[in-house]
Amino acid sequence: MSSVLPLSAGSGRWNGEGMNANTHTHTPTAVSVLGLGQMGAALAAAFLAAGHPTTVWNRTPAKAEPLVDRGAAHAATVAEAVAASDLIVVCVLDYPAVRALLGPEAPALRGRTVVNLTTGSPEQARAEAEWAAGHGIGYLDGGIMTTPPGIGDSAHMILYAGDAEPLARYRPVLAVLGDPVDLGRDAGLASLYDAGLLGLMWSVFGGWLHATALTGADGVTARDFTRVADRWLRTVAWFMGGYAEQIDQGEYPGADATIDVQVAAIGHLLHAGDARGVDGRLPRLHLELMRSAVDAGHGGDSYARLIEAFRK
Repeated sequence: MSSVLPLSAGSGRWNGEGMNANTHTHTPTAVSVLGLGQMGAALAAAFLAAGHPTTVWNRTPAKAEPLVDRGAAHAATVAEAVAASDLIVVCVLDYPAVRALLGPEAPALRGRTVVNLTTGSPEQARAEAEWAAGHGIGYLDGGIMTTPPGIGDSAHMILYAGDAEPLARYRPVLAVLGDPVDLGRDAGLASLYDAGLLGLMWSVFGGWLHATALTGADGVTARDFTRVADRWLRTVAWFMGGYAEQIDQGEYPGADATIDVQVAAIGHLLHAGDARGVDGRLPRLHLELMRSAVDAGHGGDSYARLIEAFRK
């Protein structure tokens, strides 16, 4: 399941083809890649660069040509691609497309492993895992937490959920794509994490863009502000670790900063934005959530208390 997460700064050295120059070669393992869009092509290129015999298939055969020029074998049919490898990586448009490709090949897939890196919902992933189990097919569902140029860099995560045995067996092979993160046996979790992490990304981007517009109104460059913001985000991540424990325990002590205090602080942010003509819809949403908690009698709690508003 591919994502649109952009590359992080300083994420590794590159060899000009989106591959990390520090990629290690493991014991060669045959792998077939179905689907050669931008992400699928990047996956196949990473396997090739690591020395794994790679067979590729795409509905439009011409898309395979650059990879064939680099040493990939071209399968004319899905059946040929499946027969070529015990490890089948799928990255296509959606889950119905996955089933349309793999369904007719179910007998040939028995005993093999399918790694599905197609974007979908947790419910679709669980249904696909159930279908695979019913046909004796090893199944992993995945979430790619980078864009195609980031494939091959261990600084970026690829989330996996599903059968434990195939992940253990193929971890060294999958590691050439990015750092493999095991989320457990529930095949829906990779998709669920993927959706949640994208939501986090967009929220961070929104806050950063608002703050960059605010400081930029007084002549601060985006680069200068972002240099400081990047350091601040490390502290925010530290806060999140503490708040996560509070959420899991269902208790929200305001030992660091209460919601009451933050209501006052966000007022300064809104005033600064209004004075500079900066759109304040995003911070006003946060203020609305904070005030609802205060009105409910939780002004002395930590910011983590606001999770209850989302749960409702």
